[in-house]
Amino acid sequence: MGKLQGRVAIVFGAGSVGEGWGNGKATAVTYAREGAKVVCIDIQAAAAENTARVIREEGGTAASHACDVTDAAQIDAVVSAAEREFGTIDILHNNVGMPTMGTVDELDQATWQSAFDINITSVFLTCKRVLPIMVRQRRGAIVNISSIAAVRYTGYPYPAYYASKAAVNHFTVAIALEHAKNGIRANAIMPGMMDTPHIYQNISGQYASHEDMVAQRAALCPMGRMGTGWDIANAAAFLASDEAQYITGVCLPVDGGFSCKS
Repeated sequence: MGKLQGRVAIVFGAGSVGEGWGNGKATAVTYAREGAKVVCIDIQAAAAENTARVIREEGGTAASHACDVTDAAQIDAVVSAAEREFGTIDILHNNVGMPTMGTVDELDQATWQSAFDINITSVFLTCKRVLPIMVRQRRGAIVNISSIAAVRYTGYPYPAYYASKAAVNHFTVAIALEHAKNGIRANAIMPGMMDTPHIYQNISGQYASHEDMVAQRAALCPMGRMGTGWDIANAAAFLASDEAQYITGVCLPVDGGFSCKS
């Protein structure tokens, strides 16, 4: 029996932007392998359904819905659908994020605001909708995907990403402390240099080639390699489970030691 047996998890950002295993897709599948029923949410309906189909093909239970997480009405609709399908929500997982490139000189206000809408306002909106469910049942686990960029400069020209992911960390701590008395835990995961489809779509333009990107990012990691979506998924499954029942308000680096470097 898995560590999440009998739980219902809703994963925002459960699709993958390309071939392979992104953090959200790997986490949704891992939750299911640990016994949870999983509601897979993504802005792309096909990506959400692809993840749900993998879960069902492995014998798990999953539903899929499309949702723009910057739209409160769409969030309300998919959470309401999850309640109708599965009765409740025990685990809220926020995986949506975008590393908007551009220095302060280069960014305009609209682009800055868009980064905040995607990276932190989305987390506020999903928590605002799901927390009342968890308060009523006096239990729940929230896992927010932040970034090591929340706590240190990584070399990329994306101040909007640094600032918005730092906000995710502190928001997570606030939720954890405000709702500890309600039996709700909230933690964040800070991925380091990860080798997922996301980087090939959103970061590769900073390098001469894909091969150069992989080599340079791996060289930054004390372990000599980047992490994978499964590294994030395993950490998330632990934090969502009763094995972490006395852990809340933690912003956990999953980075192969990158954050320990001077």
